[in-house]
Amino acid sequence: MFQIDTMSRTPVYEQIIGQLKKFILNGVIVPGQQVPSIRGLSIDLTINPNTILKAYSELDSKGIIHSVPGKGYFVCPDALKILKKEHLNKLDELTAMLSNMALAGVPKEDILKCVSDAYELKVTRKEQTNDD
Repeated sequence: MFQIDTMSRTPVYEQIIGQLKKFILNGVIVPGQQVPSIRGLSIDLTINPNTILKAYSELDSKGIIHSVPGKGYFVCPDALKILKKEHLNKLDELTAMLSNMALAGVPKEDILKCVSDAYELKVTRKEQTNDD
């Protein structure tokens, strides 16, 4: 499930955070479901358990997962809402980027095609996930 790129400049704990968020957004892991245990994930990925704990602690502090003592970590009921809000907050960054692209002369049609392609890719990936 998780894949760590050891050659990436992105720290391993951030890769875990990003992938877990993506799994939740894509419905691979649903609210209320248990996420892989720290120990099990550590063995599967051959990484230090403290690295996974750091990722899980950050996700816990954001309300995306929560710890149940003696049982592990579970996806919070509001995880999807929190993640969607997190992405909506990025619209300001996207607006600034698009303004810069317009100033640089990138045609509006190219930008709209890029947005359309991104949404089409999402639909295709969701259909593939549902077929599995």
